[in-house]
Amino acid sequence: MKIAIVLYPGFTALDAIGPYEVLKMLPGTELRFVAHAPGPVPTDRGILVVGATHSFDETPDPDLVIVPGAEAQTGVAAADRALSDWLRKIHGQTRYTTSVCSGAVILAASGLLKGQPATTHWAAMDSVKRLGATPCPNERIVRAGKIWTAAGVSAGIDLAFALAEKIAGRETAERIQLMLEYDPQPPQDAGHMNTASAAVAAAARAEMARLSRNPMNAVAVGKIAWRQALAKVRKSIGNKNVSR
Repeated sequence: MKIAIVLYPGFTALDAIGPYEVLKMLPGTELRFVAHAPGPVPTDRGILVVGATHSFDETPDPDLVIVPGAEAQTGVAAADRALSDWLRKIHGQTRYTTSVCSGAVILAASGLLKGQPATTHWAAMDSVKRLGATPCPNERIVRAGKIWTAAGVSAGIDLAFALAEKIAGRETAERIQLMLEYDPQPPQDAGHMNTASAAVAAAARAEMARLSRNPMNAVAVGKIAWRQALAKVRKSIGNKNVSR
């Protein structure tokens, strides 16, 4: 099983490292962190750096790809043509194409979620909807064929355990769970909009808006919209030429 976890500047660490900690324990796994080029990639706060082991070009045929989200860089990554092209190319032969948190926006911008149900971080639901996906805000993990999407940040760990069971069986997944002592018992009960108080929800929305502020995202949205419009025009012209 060849597993590729995507890195890009500003990604959220747990989105990538959570699944890594689970999936690295699968037997017969070749796991790599992939980016434009091998080398250090800073996470969202610029304090933690994770090393990409391989480039996209060096990773043409992963069995499983995981795309993490970000606080303020999701739009920029979604507009990254090289990343989108690579995702579309490898999706044709992956066994699983997956995302964590707002990584679903990147999949959607690549055209992979068009007409598909998907979940993501609550703050990114509108974005995946605008890009053609059907948002599922009450789902922790959504499986649409070989495309699996997970909700915000911590949901990547649950995604990894679901994948581990699918790939290697329940007993192996449970062994990994026990080895990691993954037995979450949070002292709070505000992990979803359905359980958070109105005051907590309002404060969280305000803080997410602050954290996600990035002027380059507006530019990125324009690039994505332009590419989608251009693709429609090219497809329309191609269909007319075929019908002649």
